[in-house]
Amino acid sequence: MDEKLIQRLESAVSRLEALSVGGGVSLGDGEAAAALDPSIIAFDDLRSRFVGRVCTAAEKIGGQVLDVTKIVEEAFEAQRELLIKIKETQKPSMSGLAEFLKPLNDVIVKGTKMTEGRRSDLFNHLKAAVDSLTALAWIAYTGKDCGMSMPIAHVEESWQMAEFYNNKVLVEFRNKDPDHVEWAKALKEIYLPGLRDYVKSHYPLGPAWSATGKVAVSAPPKAPAPSRPMPPPLPPASLFSSESPQASSSRPKKGMSAVFDEINSGKPVTGGLRKVTDDMKTKNRADRTGVISAGEKERRVSSPSFSKAGPPKLELQMGRKWVVENQIGRKNLVIDDCDAKQSVYIFGCKDSVLQIQGKVNNITIDKCTKMGVVFSDVVAACEVVNCNGVEVQCQGSAPTISVDNTTGCQLYLSKDSLGTSITTAKSSEINVLVPGAGADSDWGEHALPQQFSHVYKSGQFVTTPVSHSGG
Repeated sequence: MDEKLIQRLESAVSRLEALSVGGGVSLGDGEAAAALDPSIIAFDDLRSRFVGRVCTAAEKIGGQVLDVTKIVEEAFEAQRELLIKIKETQKPSMSGLAEFLKPLNDVIVKGTKMTEGRRSDLFNHLKAAVDSLTALAWIAYTGKDCGMSMPIAHVEESWQMAEFYNNKVLVEFRNKDPDHVEWAKALKEIYLPGLRDYVKSHYPLGPAWSATGKVAVSAPPKAPAPSRPMPPPLPPASLFSSESPQASSSRPKKGMSAVFDEINSGKPVTGGLRKVTDDMKTKNRADRTGVISAGEKERRVSSPSFSKAGPPKLELQMGRKWVVENQIGRKNLVIDDCDAKQSVYIFGCKDSVLQIQGKVNNITIDKCTKMGVVFSDVVAACEVVNCNGVEVQCQGSAPTISVDNTTGCQLYLSKDSLGTSITTAKSSEINVLVPGAGADSDWGEHALPQQFSHVYKSGQFVTTPVSHSGG
């Protein structure tokens, strides 16, 4: 008999025994019937095959990798309980849905906290695992007007963001530790093909709520405690939070609007000013001299240029150009409503990740530091200019990628973009990573030359790249 079938039968028998002897629950109850539903049995099979594999790999590594993997396991356990409840619950309202999905949201919030604060050496592992949990939000799909992609597409799109960090794990440990490589590969297989094929087989149009089951009651709204910050919601926020956005008219005015309101209020403009006495003037103060100490000069020079940056932007201008500016520390930037006639301009961003879902005409990354960009297809070119430490991943095709005046650039190419023309100028530390020949093959890393030798021959200069040898 097939081994997989035996495992599923043993799992079903174990559940029957637990239901028959645990807590006085009879086999005729709705919960027991739901637990024996084919979709629940298939989900248990998914957990035992794919989640079990990544847990086994994590046990060999231990530490934070094991901790975050246990959160992944806990999140799948929470989703299983929700799938059982859905079969005996009527479709709730948006506020009721947020309360219904709270157990899953709480697990994901707990995982998100592991990625905050000071970065550890295993930060890529933590981000890959935590970002992948966004795929479990497919259970919140309620229809085409709910603001999210259909379940199958949502799982695929959510993994694309996590894959950015998962690929970093594969590249970093491919020649160091096979246990980390096994963990990264097992994590990907949970979602592709695991969760994607499961959703495709059982819930392609979203969860099937009961028409005659009990009604999900939403909890009454509670005022948040002033001393305790609210945890971030599971993306997309509109699916897990029933709070309406604050009206712009009720928000306190800032900037010049507040200045003009103060002037128009009729109050004396100079009423709050103090008179400057002689001892307060700079020329008469003993603590102010014209000599600048070395320490003060160093502090001024080392201050980041981003302190004078303008407000962050992520908007479509004139229907043609997506502008992403001054985004700092944002790991979940997404542009999903784009077409082949639009361009994307990324400027002044730092320590952020942008995902472009869909084909666009042109992508420009200008004056960015530690910026990650993941895009599908580009019609003309992807340009990297005046950057430092950026990573660009092409998941589709791109005719041209140009890197100009940039230090540190990692380019990840897909199999469809291996014919890309890469142009570099005044740049250093440029590495290109290409996928291996097989599905389980490691990525191949190629360093582009940054030094060239020029020799005058036959009336012209012949330029060749300089190759360095360890011999």
